[in-house]
Amino acid sequence: MKKNKKFIYLISPKKIKNNIFYNDLVSVFKSKKVSFFQLRLKKERSKKIINIGKKINKICKRFNVKLIINDNPLLAKKIDADGCHLGQSDSKVFEARKILKNKIIGVTCHNSKKLIKKAIYDKVDYVALGAFYPTKTKKVKFRAKIKLIKEAKKITKIPIVAIGGINLRNYKKLLLNKANFLAISSYIWNNKKYKPLTATLKLK
Repeated sequence: MKKNKKFIYLISPKKIKNNIFYNDLVSVFKSKKVSFFQLRLKKERSKKIINIGKKINKICKRFNVKLIINDNPLLAKKIDADGCHLGQSDSKVFEARKILKNKIIGVTCHNSKKLIKKAIYDKVDYVALGAFYPTKTKKVKFRAKIKLIKEAKKITKIPIVAIGGINLRNYKKLLLNKANFLAISSYIWNNKKYKPLTATLKLK
């Protein structure tokens, strides 16, 4: 099996303040390692998310990166994003489908085979599993073991996005265990040692 070179599912920083972010985003996309970019701004008002989202969407289109909006199918539609990511407490897949039709819908399944099976039944486009490692991006209620990826692979062909605390030390293990994409945020945006592009290029 040939390894997917564009294995990064990049998640936005918690706040997008200025043009430095957009310049960094362009340079990271130029690395040709990013397949998805998820806009995840939990604390911003809808209007601001739409403005930021439209700006990011133009950059995503230039570099053939799929733009995914976190939690909110209606915002995804307004931004004309490629899809939406749903947590277990967000809107239901069938509701999101009504709004987004055949666009991408991904669902967080934590560490649960039962939730993976439900997501398959709901015909989602990918499942996100984890957290595989401790993370500062959000509170970890669910820890997943690596073997969950293999178990999921036995029952579905839909792509698997591994989430939670992924960095230079641990990312290879997830790829070797056949995760299709790695959701990465703080390793790239809040790295004390490397700028976003350098941090990205180190993930080979």
